[in-house]
Amino acid sequence: MASERLAVVAGGLGVIGHAVGQHLSTRDGWEVAGVSRRKAAPDGRVKNVQIDLLDADATNAGIAKVGKPTHLFFAAFLRADPQQQVDLHIDMLRNLVQASDAQRNLRRVILFEGAMYYGSYLGPFKTPAIESDPRVLPPNFYYAMEDWLRAEAKGKSWDVVVVRPDLVCTSTYVDGHGFNIALLIAVYATICKELGVPLRYPGSPAAYRALAQVTDSAHLARASEWAALSAPAGEAFNVANGDFFRWQQLWEMVARYFEMPLAEVQQISLTNLMQDKGPLWKSIAKKHGLADHPYEALAYWPAGDFVLGCGYDVMTSTVKIRKAGFGDVVDTWEMFPRMFDDFRRQRLIP
Repeated sequence: MASERLAVVAGGLGVIGHAVGQHLSTRDGWEVAGVSRRKAAPDGRVKNVQIDLLDADATNAGIAKVGKPTHLFFAAFLRADPQQQVDLHIDMLRNLVQASDAQRNLRRVILFEGAMYYGSYLGPFKTPAIESDPRVLPPNFYYAMEDWLRAEAKGKSWDVVVVRPDLVCTSTYVDGHGFNIALLIAVYATICKELGVPLRYPGSPAAYRALAQVTDSAHLARASEWAALSAPAGEAFNVANGDFFRWQQLWEMVARYFEMPLAEVQQISLTNLMQDKGPLWKSIAKKHGLADHPYEALAYWPAGDFVLGCGYDVMTSTVKIRKAGFGDVVDTWEMFPRMFDDFRRQRLIP
């Protein structure tokens, strides 16, 4: 019997897209196709399709071969300067939505955004941020995508739901792309331990004390299915674990997990100081029989510098999504060691 719903996940090889695709593939009633510019290894549960969403003709042809999508999950992402990001993401979104709409079976588009919507990248902002907070000065590719999508949906048979996670963590190696702060911390700690130096928080003293939050990718995937099937149309929802923490407290747990002495904060540039550690990582991998992944694919150090150096609270409220019917929460203090355990099982770290 054919599945009643066909999900097309744009950015299917990224941290968010991979989690959403894997989750839906285990749920009754779903057929799942992951779309990416890169060729993916065969997956028994998700049909991975190589499509360049910047190419309208290729997107039309690719979606026609996939079938008749009922739900789109747009998590595709390209790094670029701010205005170029706007143009690139609008092109990708437009091509995918219009190609899928042409199949005349589309019901809902789920657009993934993030705390950047609230200006978290610009400096201190009102916290906890709520979905109705005013926008900040553009360019911001989230605003452009959301505005285009809402305008395109008018008069159509499909509607829109916006999901805003923050700092998504995953326990799975996702083909070396995307940013995963949990794996970055694990790699950083492993290198420090190998060099015989104590574990120091590498960000700013202010960030060490500020309040932060994360979003477990599995939690986000469950919320995404809820957004596809149960969320009220047209609404936007923050999605995070539901608790807050200070790196100062969490860092002590990290030191205990890796059995390392904890030293004082010392702000460094991970981007600069970790770029020459490839040969060291190769020797660590050989000594401990780690999986054969390129060092540069394990951690995106520039993002680590921003997250761990962000000297102000980053908090979004999850009250709205709970009141709307999705009440799941994740204990962040339990999440990090669980993910570290998973990294060890996958031989990503010793």
